[in-house]
Amino acid sequence: MSAMVEIRSVRKSFGSHEVLRGIDLEVRTGEVTVVLGPSGSGKSTLLRTVNHLEKVDSGRITVDGRLVGYRRSGDKLYELREREVLRRRTQIGFVFQNFHLFPHLTVLENITEAPISALKRPRAEAVAAAHALLERVGLAEKAGAYPGHLSGGQQQRVAIARALALEPKLLLFDEPTSALDPELVGEVLDVIKDLARQGTTMIVVTHEIGFAREVADTVVFMDEGVVVEQGPPAEVLDRPRQERTRAFLSKVL
Repeated sequence: MSAMVEIRSVRKSFGSHEVLRGIDLEVRTGEVTVVLGPSGSGKSTLLRTVNHLEKVDSGRITVDGRLVGYRRSGDKLYELREREVLRRRTQIGFVFQNFHLFPHLTVLENITEAPISALKRPRAEAVAAAHALLERVGLAEKAGAYPGHLSGGQQQRVAIARALALEPKLLLFDEPTSALDPELVGEVLDVIKDLARQGTTMIVVTHEIGFAREVADTVVFMDEGVVVEQGPPAEVLDRPRQERTRAFLSKVL
């Protein structure tokens, strides 16, 4: 199976603090990669470099064979203009920890805004697609509601529908359940599990070990800006080879 995402020797620092220290990772098309690790291990920063919300200091990232945020000329990389970055980014859906919905727009408007403005879809087509996506995430009756009138779990499901509206090749989730009350976590994870069954390529940063065990094709454990261990869930979660992985899992399992 081909690689949808290739991350090669990626480094990223904030001031003198090196957050990513030479990351190498592949995500295959149609598979789910779950990234685990303690707070401050670089998980979210890595995710944000994949769609160029954070620029890398060195190394390269390709999605579906194309560089993200840059073009190559000979041996040099040149950063793309913001408009080009935004166009490339439409192929990479991003679901944030805190939903990031527009509070002044209805649920339907939140979902149709990007397809109409970024992809120039006809309004009627975008609205029909949005209604189908709301049905898919179990919120068909909430099209006219405003985000402030929804629970956290419902807002996150709208955020997933909004990401899907651009028909991305890749979906990125940054701790999609960490801002939710415990009883609302399941409804969001169920939507992500459904996407996994349908063969959506995803990278999910999460603390939900049970979800990783059930859904991931590959589990990646990060600590202090490096990939410590990666492999199938049965290996990494049940028979970890590295002491750092064992120590982390002993605290969260």
